[in-house]
Amino acid sequence: MASQYIAQTPSAYGFPLLIKGLLESGVTRAPEQEIVSANQHRLTYWQFAERVGRLASGLAGLGVERGDTVAIMDWDTHRYLECFFAVPMMGAVLHTVNVRLSPEQILYTINHAEDDVILINSELLSLLEQIWDRVDAGKRLVLLNDSGKPAQTVQTSLSFDAEYEAMLAATDPQCDFPDLDESTRATTFYTTGTTGQPKGVYFTHRQLVLYTLSTRAALAAIGNGWFNDRDVYMPITPMFHVHAWGYPYIATMLGLKQVYCGRYVADSVVALFQREKVTLSHCVPTILRMLLDSAKTTGINLSGWKMIIGGAILPQALAREALELGLDVYAGYGMSEACPTLTLSGLMPKMNGWGFERQVEIRCKAGRPLPLAQIRIVDGEMNDLPHDGKTSGELVARAPWLTQGYLKDPKSSEKLWEGGWLHTGDLATIDADGYVKITDRLKDVIKSGGEWISSLQLEDLILRHPGVAEAAVIGVPDRKWIERPLALLVAKPGHEVSEGQIRTHLQNFAAKGIMPRYSMPEQIVFVEALPKTSVGKLDKKVLRERYAQ
Repeated sequence: MASQYIAQTPSAYGFPLLIKGLLESGVTRAPEQEIVSANQHRLTYWQFAERVGRLASGLAGLGVERGDTVAIMDWDTHRYLECFFAVPMMGAVLHTVNVRLSPEQILYTINHAEDDVILINSELLSLLEQIWDRVDAGKRLVLLNDSGKPAQTVQTSLSFDAEYEAMLAATDPQCDFPDLDESTRATTFYTTGTTGQPKGVYFTHRQLVLYTLSTRAALAAIGNGWFNDRDVYMPITPMFHVHAWGYPYIATMLGLKQVYCGRYVADSVVALFQREKVTLSHCVPTILRMLLDSAKTTGINLSGWKMIIGGAILPQALAREALELGLDVYAGYGMSEACPTLTLSGLMPKMNGWGFERQVEIRCKAGRPLPLAQIRIVDGEMNDLPHDGKTSGELVARAPWLTQGYLKDPKSSEKLWEGGWLHTGDLATIDADGYVKITDRLKDVIKSGGEWISSLQLEDLILRHPGVAEAAVIGVPDRKWIERPLALLVAKPGHEVSEGQIRTHLQNFAAKGIMPRYSMPEQIVFVEALPKTSVGKLDKKVLRERYAQ
């Protein structure tokens, strides 16, 4: 029998899923609510929407048309949020430039994305000056000036087509944003891999709206009123990194008070939390470590602050420490290609009566899939593996918001989507309740004497030692066993920790059957610091190169 389709009344409005709908929702719900920058620049939602209109009008005056690309190089500010809306709403593409990449990588992304206009903070001009002679010709520049000095006094070899605030002041706030096809590309972001140049991932209006709705629903299901009308939201994940995980879109849709902290300095972030009464944030474990240390030093109580931790595994020791300081933490999991969240942790009703340690274990798992997200663990032939919490396989996914490929890279795009499922490159287990636990990256898992060793498990166990601040475990070549684990540790300030203490610490876990004895690191090395990627993750690629011999 043939499918039946609805008859569409000629005058009926189809209501495409567009980013402008998220802004309209927030302005309607809370026109007088505040959006705050670290410099105490305060806007109401009504004023913010007016500035979004002025920005779009100003960019149109610079010649930006549908399909053009506008790049932004800035810290986390209200301006960045204005770009989140104005650029896609006018039918252009927003390229959020990762300013923590090397100058050569930034050059590649600017040219590869074919940026037409670049908005740049005056503090970042030296980055662009280094590469400007190799940037493709014809790009226009807009200065974002926080110096408090006239734009013409900024010392630079670059010339600008406009200054941001002056451009907004001279333009019309009443911009008639068109009804676009919801499959119009809205944003582009570049993710760094283990080899080659950064890869461009991209998302449509439809994808971003569906992601916003699904993530908001998943957060509400965590419990204790997560992400509600009374929350005060502050991202501590860079806005250049996959739209700050998409949370600013959720916060705007709900009409929440929002706080943007500029550059990430732990003491300043904690002070903002206290001053603005922030209740909800998200960050990577490295930043969480810095925030906890700052709170301890300053004596600030973190009660009332809810935090989603992603970007890397949340160690149980770190989660325990955060909870003891009053911070309500849960883990999430995703990747740039997934917009980025696929799963969020949270306690099921039956777990509310569990003991503290057992709840910590659940909070640190990757969690359960977001509504509309489908996940599987598979073997090398794409066969499903048991959801027994023990069997490990590659995690693959489908969801309405996953990038449909890499920009101008069909070969890598096909590899990403081989078999019709997006390949995460992560090994995971799924238990009977549907909780995902990441056991390792495919490229990071260590194979020693024919047995697999999880670097993530070893790191988590090492971090349970009270004297260890950071840990990274990598596989290094071994003549007999092919590979053996090497542990690199950073001690907490004021703590004396020895290799022997760490070995004894791990032997206790082996004796209890928590880790296999053959997983014991061959070498344990103490270092001053561990290399990080541009978004705060451990850079194991650098470590493997450094310790290959």
